[in-house]
Amino acid sequence: MNTKRQTFNKTINATPEKVWEILWEDESYRKWTSIFSEGSFAETDWKVGGKARFLTPDGMGMISKIKANNPFKFMSIEHLGIIENGQENTQSPEAKKWSGAMENYTLKKTEEGKTEIMIEMDIIDSYKNFFLETWPKALQKVKELAEKQ
Repeated sequence: MNTKRQTFNKTINATPEKVWEILWEDESYRKWTSIFSEGSFAETDWKVGGKARFLTPDGMGMISKIKANNPFKFMSIEHLGIIENGQENTQSPEAKKWSGAMENYTLKKTEEGKTEIMIEMDIIDSYKNFFLETWPKALQKVKELAEKQ
């Protein structure tokens, strides 16, 4: 694994419960992750030890495992490989670059009743610029969705 950990933060004027709902419920998940790829979605039950398939409409994406799920506080996802044309791939050189990469979501309630969200993601070099550009936009979308309701 040849990744570097990047951290992204945002303060949202909503409760951790509301932010959590926006992050992981299917309808809102599809809205904020469209920043990364239009039409993207997740196939998972978000349960610890369970498989997660993060997909685009054309069958591309990531195969991952839920490592931790502490509702309203922390979600940890371990990437295992890639999905190409709907097929899981953990053995190709490209897939192995992602193997073991972590994506962690930490939510903390502030004294003002807002939520601080911190994303820590292990990113392979070839995707660094993409995620540095898209994560702030995705977190802005999470903020808009959480504060709107």
